[in-house]
Amino acid sequence: MTYTDDRATRVREVRRRLAQEGPPRTRDQEGDFETVTVPEKHCDQLRDLMVSEGAEKVVEVGLAYASSALAIGEALATVNRPLPRHLIIDPFQDREYSNAGWDLLRSAGLDSIATLMLTPSSIALPRLLTEGFVADAAFVDGSHRFHEVFVDLYYLRKIVRPGGLIVIDDDWWPSVHTAVQYYERNLGWTVIPDAFSGETIGVGPQGKQGARCKAYRLPEPSFEPSFADFNAFCPCPRTAP
Repeated sequence: MTYTDDRATRVREVRRRLAQEGPPRTRDQEGDFETVTVPEKHCDQLRDLMVSEGAEKVVEVGLAYASSALAIGEALATVNRPLPRHLIIDPFQDREYSNAGWDLLRSAGLDSIATLMLTPSSIALPRLLTEGFVADAAFVDGSHRFHEVFVDLYYLRKIVRPGGLIVIDDDWWPSVHTAVQYYERNLGWTVIPDAFSGETIGVGPQGKQGARCKAYRLPEPSFEPSFADFNAFCPCPRTAP
């Protein structure tokens, strides 16, 4: 067994324990882990998507209990590119989650390739862009307010390389779905079909719903539309209760 196999096996073990036993600590909210965390099946699909992409550098917005971060870490260990980097942005990790997610990543040995940025994404993402950081993919599970999702996607389309991936969690939330629709209808983002199962997998703002994650391929080359080109992306037919 190679070092890469050992590292991926260690990550898979931590993922298995998290799915079966839950995190070492949670916020004082009933069912918080089950509500916040990305379901294990989607995490497997996210891992497989990153592996098929051959991803080496990934940006993640939102850490919480680290289910998606562990899946991405497993993918980076499996791909085993020369300089893997996993930049995670979560200003609430220490004060809201008592570093539960970060401690899980450390127990999986992923702190050697992962960096946690404890600043709002609206500050961290422009900083990464200014520093010239280029990612192969991004996973977005931060704020669900429309304006903040929109800003996250604005910067990520400049950080993720042309032809790269942006995966959205909680696309079933009207605010998230509406923000993404602008980029799909105006900037050439294309849905990757069957990246995530459409079967009922969790509870969204309107009760049980289908796949909560959605994957997009960025255009290659990237482009900016003219001032005259605009495709309306509202109203969103889905509304939260």
